[in-house]
Amino acid sequence: MSEPTVGGPPLGEADPFRPRAAPGASGDGSAPERASNGAVPPLPGREPTPPDDGAPHVVTRRHRRRASRRRNVIEWVLVIVGAILVAVLVRTFLVQAFRIPSESMSPTLEKGDRVIVNRLSYKLHDVNRGDIVVFSRPPGLPAGADQPEDLIKRVIALPGETVQTKDGSIYIDNRKLNEPYLPKGTSSRDIDTPVTVPAGHVWVMGDNRANSADSRVFGPIDTDTIVGRAFLRIWPLNRLGTL
Repeated sequence: MSEPTVGGPPLGEADPFRPRAAPGASGDGSAPERASNGAVPPLPGREPTPPDDGAPHVVTRRHRRRASRRRNVIEWVLVIVGAILVAVLVRTFLVQAFRIPSESMSPTLEKGDRVIVNRLSYKLHDVNRGDIVVFSRPPGLPAGADQPEDLIKRVIALPGETVQTKDGSIYIDNRKLNEPYLPKGTSSRDIDTPVTVPAGHVWVMGDNRANSADSRVFGPIDTDTIVGRAFLRIWPLNRLGTL
């Protein structure tokens, strides 16, 4: 019968109770040594750690600030350019502000008032009686020094209608025209014989009948010369309102 052995396992056999060394550690259990360039030897299945040479690996705060400023400048340039383009398109196709140059539309519009004109109105519908319109100065009324190229008047008669003054009132096709926008007692004169408005034209007059160079002077105007319909007075503020 054999005697029990005392001590560790037989030579050449692993001791099942001895802790195993960590992967990559030296046989005596110490930490892995660094290479001469500072890199740590790779563990099995892992990439080697790069040497600590002091090179930056992230964008500095200064670079981030510069990039942010560049983005802000580009954004503001785009905003300004876009605003200018929108303003040009609106002014060209939609609305435009005009300054009243004279007293010919008083008291509805006084000299120096500013109005907004809808340039799109008459592309959508015909001109209506009573509309206040801005139009190019007609050939029958040449512009003098410092006089505007555009005029503003009220539409009185439409294509094919006859217009005439009788007893201080306007008559359209022999029927008296009701003009509630005129001050009480206003007298309309100087159209003693009926005038027929040709096709594609309208008859315009200022509300200040005694002091207005209008169709009584230069005749009916071509509707193609109409810039648009004035619909809003924006200045002065105490007279802000629709027309």
